[in-house]
Amino acid sequence: MGKIVVLIPAYKPEEKMLKLLESLSSFSGGSAAGDRREKEDHAGINTEKPISAETAEIDGIVIVDDGGQEEYRALFDAAEAMGCRVVHHEVNRGKGAAIRTGIREAMECFGADVHVVTADADGQHLPKDILRVARAVLDHNARGDAARPVLVLGVRDFSGRDVPARSRLGNRITAAFFRLSTGTSCGDTQTGLRGIPAALLPLSMETEGDRYEYEMNFLTEAVSKADLVQIPIETVYEEGNRTSHFRPVRDSMLIYKKPLRYAASAAGSAAVDWALFLILLRLFGVSAFTSGTAGAAQGAAGAAGTAAGAAGAAAAAARIGSGLFNFELNRRWSFQSKGHAGREAVRYLLLFGGNMLCNAGIVSAFSYAGMPAALGKAAADVTLFIVNYHVQKRWVFGSPRKR
Repeated sequence: MGKIVVLIPAYKPEEKMLKLLESLSSFSGGSAAGDRREKEDHAGINTEKPISAETAEIDGIVIVDDGGQEEYRALFDAAEAMGCRVVHHEVNRGKGAAIRTGIREAMECFGADVHVVTADADGQHLPKDILRVARAVLDHNARGDAARPVLVLGVRDFSGRDVPARSRLGNRITAAFFRLSTGTSCGDTQTGLRGIPAALLPLSMETEGDRYEYEMNFLTEAVSKADLVQIPIETVYEEGNRTSHFRPVRDSMLIYKKPLRYAASAAGSAAVDWALFLILLRLFGVSAFTSGTAGAAQGAAGAAGTAAGAAGAAAAAARIGSGLFNFELNRRWSFQSKGHAGREAVRYLLLFGGNMLCNAGIVSAFSYAGMPAALGKAAADVTLFIVNYHVQKRWVFGSPRKR
């Protein structure tokens, strides 16, 4: 059946963490089903109803003290006295690092077949919802389909009036980006309530990022290897979400680091590409902004015989120059690859060749149809920009997995 461990990364927690642990502890280690009742209402946590059959008993709770100051030590000591396993970071290392530490502890203490449910320490996840996610990850991963594990997310409803504007806007942006980059819809990409099956724990340990970007990085990688189940949970925001340690500008930059760097690299490469394209068109005697030729076509354009051929040749030649520039920039900066340079160069060359043919073909086709060469190239570039991001991220510069 598998074991369930609840993992709570905590940085400068409040008393509400202990109240959450009190509720969860009553479902740890064999309480009789008929006696299972949630505790009294603590800090706005409505726990008056009986726990339903949808919930699961948990086998342990792991708390990671992510470098909080000495004044918070008493809270972690109290958690340990309740029977939780507490691991301390000497300094603040970030949520991603804390999650990896907690997963490592869970696997060492409960075995590699454990399922881990991550939850936040600030009271935003109710005990009943944590236990529902635990039940779901148990049920969905007990069906013997090892090739397709199931990742369970507790998703919030961001349409309510009590949801802070920054949270609503941030979710919409990340949801749109996530669907564009993975092809999968997710109602709450940044939820901290996640049921991670044992089959995905190795991936969770390999995922890059030490802070908030870790959760997006893991989710992006996980949906390519697992099915996604989303369970609606109650949305809890108190006092404008003041207990959140999320820094909107800095942490958003971390979350979108790779696509932002890729976009900047693409912009630089596009500038090189367009400069070469316009220079070559001028040398070939072809107008970039009107159909046909600008006077008598000479040189390569004359040899080709048509403005369409000249436009295609210019696009291909420009792509060679910008491709060399783009490879080095993406390898060293955008994706910060640590893979074998020769292997990546061969893969990039294959992608580059396909891109050059597609780009030249699209530009030539549009030019033949009477569209100005510059407009045809813009259409080709937009299409290939999205395709290239996925191929480079997953294949050309993809991190080699441990075997």
